[in-house]
Amino acid sequence: MKKLLECINLCKSFGKKQILKNVSFSIAEGDILAFIGPNGSGKTTTIKLILGLQKIDSGTVLINGKDITQDFEEAISKVGAIVENPDSYMYLTGWQNLRLIADYYENISDDDINELVKYVGLESRINDKVNKYSLGMRQRLGIARALLNKPNILILDEPTNGLDPEGIKDLRVLLKRLASDGMGILISSHNLAELESFCNKVCIIDNGKIIESSEVTTLKNNENIVVFKVSDTTSIDIKDIFDVNKTSFKVSASKEDVAKIIKKLVKDNIDIYEVKNEELTLEEAFLKKTKGGK
Repeated sequence: MKKLLECINLCKSFGKKQILKNVSFSIAEGDILAFIGPNGSGKTTTIKLILGLQKIDSGTVLINGKDITQDFEEAISKVGAIVENPDSYMYLTGWQNLRLIADYYENISDDDINELVKYVGLESRINDKVNKYSLGMRQRLGIARALLNKPNILILDEPTNGLDPEGIKDLRVLLKRLASDGMGILISSHNLAELESFCNKVCIIDNGKIIESSEVTTLKNNENIVVFKVSDTTSIDIKDIFDVNKTSFKVSASKEDVAKIIKKLVKDNIDIYEVKNEELTLEEAFLKKTKGGK
């Protein structure tokens, strides 16, 4: 897949304090990347460097192959962004807000705006004043604004803040649709349970350093903890098993150990229904990687 965004060894200091330390990650077409970390870890600073809102001390940001410091206008032209709750003119309608922003770009017609309104699901309310919108509707309007320049990268900082479950669901559906159309999306959020439901990649930053960059499924795989589901555990004689109930148990085991356990269970006439690695939630995996923020 084509890489849309590459951050390479980004460093940033404020005074004597180094905030970012060789931060590197990338986003390809169709990726939804969860960019997560404890408070003060460097998430917002990284986003500001990507958007050109702060100067890079050293390192490189490439957007569609263009260096953000050397070719800013062309690089940023394919980026849409929302930082926390998007501001709108509350006394104007949703459509008027979009038309106002569209006038800053070239060749965005009313038909283009109407098509975008339909895409984000606001066609029935687009002519209402924004002060009549729910927070979720304002967020969808903000995303429509961020998509006006037809970007292929979308950056969202805490997009679910204050949203009710319905608003979060609408946002999730919209973001998955954007990704399926080839967009690369970076989301910084503390709502890990929600990110888990639609992000395919995760990047964890802690104390200014990237400590994990992988597929979400890979991060959630709790290596060496294996769950066995069997017909009966009452007669099992296996060393160091735990979390035992009538039909399942867990054990810390290598692949070789798992093979030995399976052989023993078969020999003891115990039916095996399932053997799998334990899967953590994204929050559990995050806390494990960051040691609970300690």
